[in-house]
Formats: sequence, C-alpha cells, structure tokens
Amino acid sequence: MIDTIIYQFVTLFVMIDPIGVAALFMGIAAHIAPAERRAMAVRGVIIATVVLVGFAIIGDLLLRGLGISLGAFQIAGGVLFFMISIDMVFARHTGLRSITQSEDEEAVHKADISVFPFAIPLIAGPGAMTTVVLLMRQAEGAIALQASVVGVLFAVLALTLLATLIAGRVMKILGQTGVNVISRVLGLILAALAVQIMIDGLMKVVPGLAG
Repeated sequence: MIDTIIYQFVTLFVMIDPIGVAALFMGIAAHIAPAERRAMAVRGVIIATVVLVGFAIIGDLLLRGLGISLGAFQIAGGVLFFMISIDMVFARHTGLRSITQSEDEEAVHKADISVFPFAIPLIAGPGAMTTVVLLMRQAEGAIALQASVVGVLFAVLALTLLATLIAGRVMKILGQTGVNVISRVLGLILAALAVQIMIDGLMKVVPGLAG
C-alpha cells in the first residue's frame, strides 16, 4: 500500500511539476500586482483541482463507454508521458505541459489568468488528466487505492499552490537555470515511468509477452 502511494505521488508530482508551474506562472503574471497574483494562484489551483478530480471520477466511465481497455490506455499514456519527458529534459515548450508562445502572448493581455492558462493547461493539462485516469484505472476495484489517488492529487496540488505563492523567492534562489535543472531530472524520471507504463500495457494487450 505504501509503495503504491509513493508511486502515485511521484507520478503526479513529476507530471504536474509544481516548481515548473510556479516558474511559468511568475513569467506570465509578472505584470500583475502581488495581492491579485496570489488571489489568482489560489483560484487557479481550486479550478484545476475541480477539473482533475472530476476527470478522475468520470474519465474511467468515458473510456469504458468508448471501449478502451486499460492496456491500450497505458500504452497511449506511456507514449504521451514520454513525449512530455522529452520536453522537460530539453526545457522545450510545445504545449503538451506548458503554453505555446501565442498562448503566452494572449495571457499577458488578460486581466485574469487563473482559468487560462494557469489552471488549464499549466496544471490540469493533457498529461495530468491522463495520469489521474490511468492511476484510477490501475486501482480499479480497490476503494482504498482510488481514495489514495485523490488524496495524493490534493497533496500535489497543495504543493503546487505553495510553490506558486512563494514563486518569487524560489526563482531568486534557483534562477531559471536551477528550475530547468530540476525539470530535467524530473523529465528523466518521467521517461523511465513512461517506458514502464508502456511495458505494462503491452503485457496486458499481448499476454504472451509476460512469459
């Protein structure tokens, strides 16, 4: 049980990347007054929490309705995670886990960035949504493990909010280079998780591989 919870935490922490999210938030909210910026951070994390918890609850039902098996979803999720890990390792911004240049330019001129692009897609992006559904499907039939997914999600989002609220201090200490170093390390971990998830999915789709 403890090992599973640790796995859930590492997977969600690496995917959401609280420090990277905080750094990106500071970049697009630098022109906003500190008090309003803090209010947007709180509002954005709350919105992202509602989206991700909702997706954790109904995402599995949606996939079942479409006839998508756990194995197929693991393979697809693993491919997506691997693509995201490449972005993290090379500190690139392709829109998979951050915002594109055009979205960044639009955000600078928005009065409120708490919904877009902070809550979606910086926090509740495609990778995070896929992760919560995958973890819920892996815990299928075990209420305690499914509850732990939601609990761990709340913990990671709380860390994201904390990192965002103290982002100014974090950036002064780490600098952009430090943030990129952390992102690269997390990217390597995510790449390894992605490969393992794809292997697990292949063994479910092609049972003979397990032998």
